[in-house]
Amino acid sequence: MEKSDYTDPICPFDLSMWSKDASESIPVQRILKKEDDLLAGNDYDGAIRLVQYWISEAEACRDVRGAFTLENELMGLFRKTGKRDEAFLHGEKAVALSRHEAIGEGSVSGATAFLNLATVCKAFKEPERAAELYEKARVIYEKELDPGDGRLGGLYNNYALALNDVGRYDDAITYFTKALKVMEHVPAGKLEMGMTYLNLADTTMNRDARFLDDEGNVVSESTKGAHLTISPETEETVETYLDLAWDALNDPAIPANGYYAYVIETCAPAFEDYGREHEAIALRRMAEEIRETYEGA
Repeated sequence: MEKSDYTDPICPFDLSMWSKDASESIPVQRILKKEDDLLAGNDYDGAIRLVQYWISEAEACRDVRGAFTLENELMGLFRKTGKRDEAFLHGEKAVALSRHEAIGEGSVSGATAFLNLATVCKAFKEPERAAELYEKARVIYEKELDPGDGRLGGLYNNYALALNDVGRYDDAITYFTKALKVMEHVPAGKLEMGMTYLNLADTTMNRDARFLDDEGNVVSESTKGAHLTISPETEETVETYLDLAWDALNDPAIPANGYYAYVIETCAPAFEDYGREHEAIALRRMAEEIRETYEGA
């Protein structure tokens, strides 16, 4: 891939307003701390107003770095609140700002804007575009980051999810596997590995499972009388991934905090889908016990 493949603007926003040196900088870290406080109270509207106000302040003093950081924050807030048009607008603004020399064309920061916009695309059912953006981010991340950097593992996992969505199952499995190799060496990476093993189980099923009619013809799932069939080899592979996921999610080195409770509770339905209800029940019980511990502290 040529450099131009990942530096072309996604949206032609005018950058001329940023041509002069910044007169001052906005207090980004204080803003992010205040945003976190608002989100902890589930005040998304307040967080959006806060970030919008400080983006206007960044524009007034031509602080391109501050504006870039907050445009990335704002697209995430609009994504989480289901506001599609606003999320795309600010995502494209962030990518446009990434072309400014203060951010660095082809930098890790610029790639992160691609990654964040890709996440918006995936959330709003545009997996093809998401895959393209993740690929652009991948080229930069692999060039600029250490092979053991956890950010690279996260990118691989998200890219693989988008590839699964567009039916590129073998490519998805390749990048899930790459994600696992990175997360093996990341502190507390077992939790991420557990989710990746579950994703591998799903992708393997998507690739290999077939729906057949009574005469043995391949049909769609919605066809009347269709029944699912998988080979013994595929079933064994899927069960192995589920076993590995269970072991990873129960690694004693994982901090038993609120995030852990959230993840294992989110993973529980995946075990149910494969008929492993006892493991789903155990994960939910663990999550509940963690929350009770925190509430009683």
